Amino acid sequence: MSTMSQSRAWQGPPVFSYGFRPFFLMASIYAALVVALWVSWYLGAISVPTTFDPISWHVHELMFGYVLAVVAGFLLTAVPNWTGRLPVVGYPLIGLALLWLIGRIAVTLSGWLDPVSLAVLSFAFPLALLFVVAREVIIGNNTNNYVVIAALGVIVAAQALMQIQSWLGHSAETGGRLAIAGAVMLIMIIGGRITPSFTRNWIRKANPGREPTPPGRFDTFALLAGGAGLLLWIFVEMLPRELLVPAGVILIAAGTLHLIRQARWTPDRTLQEPLVLVLHAGYVFVPLGFILSGCAMIEPLAIAPLAGTHAWSAGAFGVMTLAVMTRATLGHTRRSLEASAGTVLVYSAAVLAALIRVAAALLPDYAVVLLQTSGALWCFAFLGFTFIYGPMLLSKPHEPQLNARTSEH
Repeated sequence: MSTMSQSRAWQGPPVFSYGFRPFFLMASIYAALVVALWVSWYLGAISVPTTFDPISWHVHELMFGYVLAVVAGFLLTAVPNWTGRLPVVGYPLIGLALLWLIGRIAVTLSGWLDPVSLAVLSFAFPLALLFVVAREVIIGNNTNNYVVIAALGVIVAAQALMQIQSWLGHSAETGGRLAIAGAVMLIMIIGGRITPSFTRNWIRKANPGREPTPPGRFDTFALLAGGAGLLLWIFVEMLPRELLVPAGVILIAAGTLHLIRQARWTPDRTLQEPLVLVLHAGYVFVPLGFILSGCAMIEPLAIAPLAGTHAWSAGAFGVMTLAVMTRATLGHTRRSLEASAGTVLVYSAAVLAALIRVAAALLPDYAVVLLQTSGALWCFAFLGFTFIYGPMLLSKPHEPQLNARTSEH
């Protein structure tokens, strides 16, 4: 039975016929909900019965709620293409979705739970996802993607660290940075594959000429430099003061390498295709995050450390995940790979939300109004995705899908 035959064999609701469907839908709704709740909580309008402080809860739920849901949707859809094995559909997929939902409720209401109950309820989903992905990649002998398993493992370990730190009454900042670093690595790896690949495909079809440079040693070197920079960034609080400037230089160098890496993908040739251009718009926040974080290490009084953090979280995570969710939804529901006016508006709102969130960190005198504006644009973007793409995720494809091996993943 092929991947598509396996999906079509499911006779229940279409939303559980493929991994991207439930997780992209839940992720988009939750992204808007988390930011709306957090901005209200941060400004003192509401309170949330969780053991986490407002900022730690915000980081925890964006990373292990929203981002991990998008990662799950992507991997549950892509891994069968990578390995040639059957996808998770039907009741097992329903089970994974329920574990994700239970985890979100448990963390938000963790003030009413003991630490053991919280750990059991909140770790069930990430551990199950890690097990499923690792099993399929290893059994499928897909050695090229062992690094994806490692990055996913880092994110799971980061959740454990955040919860342990919170339970001990310590700041959960190190755990949060570890989670962000793991997600940045995933974007550098997977975004570094799909962005030039989709760019090349579109250029050959619609605009023949200069194409992205094939991956090579430079890409490997940029990834290694990025990994080294992220490691320094995770443990920045433990670095001696005299090492902060050299560490900052390493982060700036890593950011510069990734700018050059992206320039080799010919982003200037994608201005006429929003579905490809948005991938470049999202990826550019990766080097921006490195550069801002490096500058903050060198001149902390001039550049707020949160500027780089939000270049990654609001920019790279927000824009890249929207780009992946829209393209995958269109492709796997057998719709034309064209960005509607509504989709372009969603992309624009997400990019603007990220830029304003970075500005809020750099301009503390205007932080409150910028924070509210960024939050409103973020919610608009993800609710817009839900409104436009939700019906596609909930309904059957327009026509029988192609075999998984022909998918763009």
